[in-house]
Amino acid sequence: MDKEYIDQFIANALKEDVGDGDHTSLATIPDDTLGKARLLVKDTGILAGVELALEIFKAVDPNLQVNVFLQDGALVKPKDIVLEVEGNVHSILKAERLVLNCMQRMSGIATKTHHIVDLLKGTNTQVLDTRKTTPGMRYLEKWAVRIGGGVNHRFGLYDMILIKDNHVDYSGGIRQAIENAQQYISTQNKKLAIEIEVRNFDELEEVLQTGGVDRILLDNFNFADLKQAVNIIEGRYITEASGGITVDNVREYANCGVDYISIGALTHSVQCLDMSLKAVKS
Repeated sequence: MDKEYIDQFIANALKEDVGDGDHTSLATIPDDTLGKARLLVKDTGILAGVELALEIFKAVDPNLQVNVFLQDGALVKPKDIVLEVEGNVHSILKAERLVLNCMQRMSGIATKTHHIVDLLKGTNTQVLDTRKTTPGMRYLEKWAVRIGGGVNHRFGLYDMILIKDNHVDYSGGIRQAIENAQQYISTQNKKLAIEIEVRNFDELEEVLQTGGVDRILLDNFNFADLKQAVNIIEGRYITEASGGITVDNVREYANCGVDYISIGALTHSVQCLDMSLKAVKS
């Protein structure tokens, strides 16, 4: 866990939500009221965000006592109790929505990722996430992918060179884009892997003739062409497939022999796992 990022994320999220005070709680509940609440699961899936929830509770009020019953990565079902939190009621209510928002989304992502990982069992293909994430929540969403058994692709624009179709077109072609990237890495003294996207066999052939890359992204290839492309590459480069890949066809893509499959839907169109934080009445 990147503690510096998490601390900043929590601070910004609480500022957005709480503003100058939780006036509903302040208006209806005495300041010194103590209580307990349970985090309940209302769906079936893979749990994610427990470690983050502990950091949120701690940031809101270090005196809150949290008892965790289920850890990240656990398979959960309706009525499961993830944790109990006890202490000042104002603090519990202040943390409630941020904990739920993060855990519901992270668990939805982990659940979807886990489903795809299950579909890929028996193949040598792994599922990757993408940069199609919620602004400000990328770290959390990619964290959830890992909890679900997936693999993180590059985190941002800064930790890998990924030459896509627009880069190729703007730079004047495949060879020029690769040579420009190699020159940049050399002059800037960067240690960055180079991946290049190809849209057809002509572009693939030009990449193979040029060399100097680490991974080839085969974009929007049909099954027959993808299998042929993998055979042409012959293990000389890491291969990745993308474009139009869903839970319904991911196994067939994997059977074409690619090393990785990238799916933007892991993070950009996921259904949250339903949860609630309910007061425990004494």
